[in-house]
Amino acid sequence: MAHTSDLIFPHPVFVSKIWGGRRLETEFGYDLPAGPVGECWAISAHPHGDCVIDGGAYDGRRLSELWNEEPQLFGGASGDRFPLLIKILDVADYLSVQVHPDDAYAAEHEGGSLGKSECWYVLEADDDARIMIGQRAKGRAEFASMAGERRWDELLNEIPVDAGDFFNISPGTVHAVKGALILEVQQSSDVTYRVYDFDRLQGDGTSRELHLAQALDVIDYDAEPIATGAIAVPEIDGVTHLTDCRYFGVDRVRVAAGSSAVLALGKPFACVSVCAGAGTVSVSGDEPRGLRKGEHFIAPAACTELSFSGEMLLIVSYPA
Repeated sequence: MAHTSDLIFPHPVFVSKIWGGRRLETEFGYDLPAGPVGECWAISAHPHGDCVIDGGAYDGRRLSELWNEEPQLFGGASGDRFPLLIKILDVADYLSVQVHPDDAYAAEHEGGSLGKSECWYVLEADDDARIMIGQRAKGRAEFASMAGERRWDELLNEIPVDAGDFFNISPGTVHAVKGALILEVQQSSDVTYRVYDFDRLQGDGTSRELHLAQALDVIDYDAEPIATGAIAVPEIDGVTHLTDCRYFGVDRVRVAAGSSAVLALGKPFACVSVCAGAGTVSVSGDEPRGLRKGEHFIAPAACTELSFSGEMLLIVSYPA
């Protein structure tokens, strides 16, 4: 029988970014390095940020080690690496205009990396928050021409952003965002092709590298730009199913004040992020464990059901 103590709590990794801020500290209480911090890699086994487990039977071990050495925890899920990467983004200034490759392109051109399919749930949005998602060029040559002429307003599809919006960002989707705090679920990949970086300079006076040639290779020129990130699917018993793709599924779970919620897990494992509020979680009627905003954990294969109480907003993601 599974126990609450079987839950796996990774210690986050923080990544400094030119576009980041300090909201990961003020909103979640994380102990950040100095300067602008853009990313919290909350659940990651990627070599650029391999989380160390905090407490429990696997205390001090890296998540990549558990994937390689304790496959029973992940229900025999396939693949040569932990497949997901869960982040919180603090996008104080514009993310670079960028695009990600699919698996085939990344495997060939990026040393065997996975591609990067991702999705964004907007936790908070400033009054002037904006997202660029999709583009209007009809082909490679037109995109290259418009980018070379810096016709960004014509080329890029830019729309307002509100808290509670959700965006699927498939490989090939040109995107950027500013003024938002975002929970991101993605493949375990760190491959980004920058198209435009708003002419920013780094602390040493240099510009960040652009990758227009690779971007032109991978952009999906047939995708239609979207008009809104508003969620249209219904919430049923506190659960909103946000997306399914070939790599992951994502649910939003609301635990209402003074009530409890039971979440059945039918996948090899699940990643749970506490995005707002506080409460408890228990497994199989075990003694509950306290949860607070900013905590993230993995429910391994033996945990087929989680019981929550308190008042919380959770994002639950799992392999497809």
